[in-house]
Amino acid sequence: MTESLPPCPQCSSAYTYEMGALLVCPECAHEWSPAAGDAVSGGGDAESVIKDAVGNVLTDGDTVTVVKALKVKGSPSGIKAGTKVRNIRLVADAVDGHDIDCKIDGFGAMQLKSSVVKKA
Repeated sequence: MTESLPPCPQCSSAYTYEMGALLVCPECAHEWSPAAGDAVSGGGDAESVIKDAVGNVLTDGDTVTVVKALKVKGSPSGIKAGTKVRNIRLVADAVDGHDIDCKIDGFGAMQLKSSVVKKA
């Protein structure tokens, strides 16, 4: 095999292989078409990938943990570090960097920045 396959766009693993018309990563089980892989490496969709404070890729429905205490306007106590937030929703058009929509117990619906959360 003289052709070199591209690394996985999700975990950057070099151990990708072909399965029919798709490329597959054995480490994270991500499957993609070779044409889509070229588009991602070209920078087309790279901006839409949202990562947490430690670099993990976030997706809709993930559970995250707040990594630092946050002040909440209008509340005497803020959100403590270590608070779990379930079932997040990613926002494509972030307002002031707030790219996560969620509901936090005791606070209600709010938006968070991905730089202050860690995937649980």
